[in-house]
Amino acid sequence: MIDLVDLGIVVLSGVAHATLQLGLGCLLLLYHASLGKHVQKKTKNLVGSFISGVGLMNFLILASACFILAVVANGCLSPLSLIIITVVIVLLAIIMWFFYYRRGRTTELWLPKIVAKYIDKRAKLTESDTEAFSLGLLACFAEMPFTLVLMLVSANAILCLPDVWRGIAVVLYTVISILPLIILRYAIRHGKTVVDVQRWRNKNKNFLRVMSGILFLVLGIYILAFKVIGQ
Repeated sequence: MIDLVDLGIVVLSGVAHATLQLGLGCLLLLYHASLGKHVQKKTKNLVGSFISGVGLMNFLILASACFILAVVANGCLSPLSLIIITVVIVLLAIIMWFFYYRRGRTTELWLPKIVAKYIDKRAKLTESDTEAFSLGLLACFAEMPFTLVLMLVSANAILCLPDVWRGIAVVLYTVISILPLIILRYAIRHGKTVVDVQRWRNKNKNFLRVMSGILFLVLGIYILAFKVIGQ
């Protein structure tokens, strides 16, 4: 029988991942740059390639984490390791509340200026599907200080699931993590503009920041309660 606790960790981690804003910000930059230079079909292709890059990289990182844990930790992290990871997740929740967004009314993120400028430059210069795909990979790498621990606890939970559910869980996490990108694409295809979306992000920045931190905190408490104390 499938363990709902482990499945819950995968889903909760995926939702926490989905609330992070770097991928969404990069996609908005790509939309903004492309809509002014290309026909609508070209922009759709670039956006599709970007989302594919993000999804594939998330899938590969999570699958790699599963493989490494299976080899190194025989499929399960020790209670001490889970306690350490829980502490890291709680610290990330605090960082999310106070440092993830830069001060001011913009949605600028914590990234070093040089990295943010490079991503902005790459988005503006993206002309091919391959470049858009690579931009998606870059967005994943840049967000890894926050996402890596989510994928680690998800990988640990996935390895505790029955074999038939493991591949499904990896795909489930991947789909949840890119869901905001898919929703953004759908919204713009059905009448919303980049300005509308960015205005919404500015207006709800505090809500997004608090929600992300709460999800990280809840995940840490969930792991501590059910995987450490409850064992």
